[in-house]
Amino acid sequence: MSDVNARIGEIVNSNDIVLFMKGTPLFPQCGFSSRAIAILEHLGVPYESVDVLQDMEIRQGIKSFSDWPTIPQLYIKGEFVGGSDIMMEMYEAGELHQLLTQAGIAAQG
Repeated sequence: MSDVNARIGEIVNSNDIVLFMKGTPLFPQCGFSSRAIAILEHLGVPYESVDVLQDMEIRQGIKSFSDWPTIPQLYIKGEFVGGSDIMMEMYEAGELHQLLTQAGIAAQG
């Protein structure tokens, strides 16, 4: 396992919810990251965010780590969930709330 994969694995496995995104929750740097943050904020769950624009190794490494070509990327309890489109579909269908509940994470919205 490469050093970047080990770093990403440590981040993913040491947080219940992690969003790899462009920018920060206060200043998202793309519309997709902004939408992902809005969903998590609406659900009222605590999460960790990683700004991939601050670390080019993680920006490239996360794509191979998940085998998913785009950012943002959401992980819940160490499992890759998807990007902002998948998050939106799951949120609208109630599936994201259900997934969080099954993972033992209390969601509000």
